[in-house]
Amino acid sequence: MFVYGRNPVREAIRGPRSVKRVWATKHTLRESWLADLDAPVSAASAEEIEGLCGSTEHQGVCAEVSHFVYAHASSLLEGRGPRGGAEPLIVVLDQIQDPQNLGAICRTAECVGASGVVIPERRAAEVTAAVCKASAGAVEHIPVARVRNIADFLAEAKRAEMWCYGADANASLSYDAVDYSGGVVLVLGSEGRGLRPRVAQSCDALVAIPLRGQISSLSVSASAAVLLYAAGSGRKAHA
Repeated sequence: MFVYGRNPVREAIRGPRSVKRVWATKHTLRESWLADLDAPVSAASAEEIEGLCGSTEHQGVCAEVSHFVYAHASSLLEGRGPRGGAEPLIVVLDQIQDPQNLGAICRTAECVGASGVVIPERRAAEVTAAVCKASAGAVEHIPVARVRNIADFLAEAKRAEMWCYGADANASLSYDAVDYSGGVVLVLGSEGRGLRPRVAQSCDALVAIPLRGQISSLSVSASAAVLLYAAGSGRKAHA
């Protein structure tokens, strides 16, 4: 697998994945963060790097890395793993198909200190090079788990005494009227369609983000940012 762009490559080097080889333009090779790599680093033209990674957005560097390893969803519920804790904060994405949205949400979740992100195995974006780029490398540091059935995962979360809040523009409960203490799962639906009925019914409550302007909706990544910072307020950042 190839990752590309300064931040994704730098975070892949810092993260748990093995970096097999790095290619960089002569200008990028002057940057200090490339100086002490264990992996071989080769000079390459911008065109050669584009050919390797398949994108013009490489910013002069790409790397061949080991495949992304998904976390176990059960470990997030049990508070195990690098971001474990007594009060997990988990983001569940119901069939988010745009890699840019998935990457942006992972980036915000990582910055907030969330425990992890859960996505379905089918009909949804997975962690690709484009998602790594959109997340600015955040996917290297936050656990991402895949599950067969979102509603079943929410049922497991409830059994683990976590509260599940789904985002719904038509909900009567405002997102800022909720007590987010304890273990929390935030559930966001797909672009344009929102939460599927069974997923919405599996939530403890549905919350809305008030819109006071002329535009009728926020993007799913913007909605995730609002909810994550509301839920993450007062929580200690994970080390």
